Amino acid sequence: MLVNLNHIIEQVVKEKGIDRGVLVEALESAVLSAANKKYRNTRDLEAHFNDGLGEVELFEFVTVVDEVVDSYKEIDLEEAREIDEEVEVGDSLGMKIESGNFSRIAAQTAKQVIIQKVREAEREKIYNEFKDRVGELVNGIVRRYERGDLIVDLGLAEGLLPHREQVPRENYRQGDRARVLISEVKISTKGPQIILSRTHPGLVASLFQFEVPEIAEGIVEIKAVAREAGSRTKIAVASYDPDVDPVGACVGMRGSRVQNVVSELRGEKIDIVPWSPDVGRFVCASLAPAEVTRIYLDNDEQALEVIVPDDQLSLAIGKKGQNVRLAARLTGWNIDIKSETRAAEAAKEALGESVAVEDASSEDVASEDATVQESPSVDAVLDDASDEVTEVSDSNEEGSVEEPSA
Repeated sequence: MLVNLNHIIEQVVKEKGIDRGVLVEALESAVLSAANKKYRNTRDLEAHFNDGLGEVELFEFVTVVDEVVDSYKEIDLEEAREIDEEVEVGDSLGMKIESGNFSRIAAQTAKQVIIQKVREAEREKIYNEFKDRVGELVNGIVRRYERGDLIVDLGLAEGLLPHREQVPRENYRQGDRARVLISEVKISTKGPQIILSRTHPGLVASLFQFEVPEIAEGIVEIKAVAREAGSRTKIAVASYDPDVDPVGACVGMRGSRVQNVVSELRGEKIDIVPWSPDVGRFVCASLAPAEVTRIYLDNDEQALEVIVPDDQLSLAIGKKGQNVRLAARLTGWNIDIKSETRAAEAAKEALGESVAVEDASSEDVASEDATVQESPSVDAVLDDASDEVTEVSDSNEEGSVEEPSA
């Protein structure tokens, strides 16, 4: 241990970025471990780093007694006073011992402890670096595939892009750039594990925040995102400045901003809709590009029945139900879509049941007290119902939405 360790410590601290105190503690622990191995844990030892000398000093502590029972941990008073004249029985006496004369096995043990401590410090540093960055968009370089998962180099550490977090039609090769979202940081037996994602809805939100200054400045807010990765995304935005159109800000001049996001998502379709605190308006906007004729709201069940023109039904539902499914996720409401023809048929069926009930009840009433009333026509019922239905103009942006009267 004649080498000045201060130079080595400073070099490791600089190269590995490890706290000096952690490295000093590792050295002390390594020397103590090697010493205990050499002396087979028969002695009470302590190791302390001497900054001035740049070495780890090893001390053996023994208890001063009148009669020695354990020669490894006790010393008689007469012998102790040769070292310290003022020592008394019961005192603990520390004696420095040579720390450099360890065996090869002991030295190897010291080396392994140092390596382990350095590795633990590096893992802790990586975890502390990334644990507060969940939800952040980062750039990385694809290094390799491991059983379908991608290993991405993030600079300070490697991240894992699991197969389930990859967009099916996206392919990467070694050395490709990957823009990913940090979705989770956790500790495993092998150290910190940084889980990445390309399918998370937050990835779209982060891309828009990067492309749209109004979002980064807080003028425009992303209220909700619904996504089916690789296919289509709906994003709802609102503006806190009446002079700023939230949809226009996200689209950009000639669609430049949204096109940059679409390119990063490799052609994924994106619908940008204006958010509204009025559920009716919001649902109508979320079903775009389909037009809505009227809606029925059930606040208790968080459900809506949406009526659309016959030629808009397939557009409102979307391919394999995707449009209405994304709209439901975006708004948080259950949405049932019907065409005007189907809604009229349902109204006729309801009217028929109503007339049948009236006829049955009239047979149970005494004829002298019975008053024959004319059954209402279908058109009359539909006219009455229309007064309780929210009317929406052809333009979703200009349409007024009101909840049905009680």
